[in-house]
Amino acid sequence: MSFAIFDLDQTLLPYDTQVLFCNYVLRRHPLRRAYLALFGPAVMLRAVGIISTRTLKRVFLSYLRGLTEKQIAELVDSFVEAEVVPRLYPELMAEVARHKAAERTLILNTASPIFYAAAIGERLGFDHTFGTPVRLKDIGQPFFPRIDGANNKYDVKLKAMRHLMPVELTLPLPGSWAYSDSKADLPLLRFVESPVTVHPDPFLAAIAAEEAWPVLTPARPNPTRAAYRRDCALQALGLFPRRKG
Repeated sequence: MSFAIFDLDQTLLPYDTQVLFCNYVLRRHPLRRAYLALFGPAVMLRAVGIISTRTLKRVFLSYLRGLTEKQIAELVDSFVEAEVVPRLYPELMAEVARHKAAERTLILNTASPIFYAAAIGERLGFDHTFGTPVRLKDIGQPFFPRIDGANNKYDVKLKAMRHLMPVELTLPLPGSWAYSDSKADLPLLRFVESPVTVHPDPFLAAIAAEEAWPVLTPARPNPTRAAYRRDCALQALGLFPRRKG
């Protein structure tokens, strides 16, 4: 059995879906921008190492407070169709199609919350999706939604999908591929025989050059890191424009 494993954010599309989904919710519920009163201080606490990235993610999700699981599911369904699918890189979707035709097992493996990552994976035809296990409540979300486990990042991604792999592993995994933009996914990229980088960050770009890994550079709407950070800030505020067409 061979695998094709894809990261999501800045790999399949040029955005971080965590803030893109936040933008989608805030444009429909503007008063939820009040979450910034908690998130802003939490960002500063994370910057000085007082709280973890996992805790910061829980605080960030406070914009969902009070929404029921059903309401969030409805938002997720429309978000995937209206904001995710139209923004996907055609070149990466061609890679997904190529691996599907080769009958490789398709895995979407992301640090983003599983409650919408799973919907994206299903919509795109992935066989399995792994994400950060954020627990939603039927009756409405608390300020800080619970995460049942670790933030799905670094080598946690490998542990999440280990049960799909052969008991006896030969590494790097023969006939298998992985795609990512980030140095955080080095464990994932080194796990497979054929790693591919997508607009890699500077650290990953240096490794890709040294090891002659393929680098994909599809056209993106935010070609500089400053432009990307600007878009993220607008999305966190619910001020990023809706996808047209």
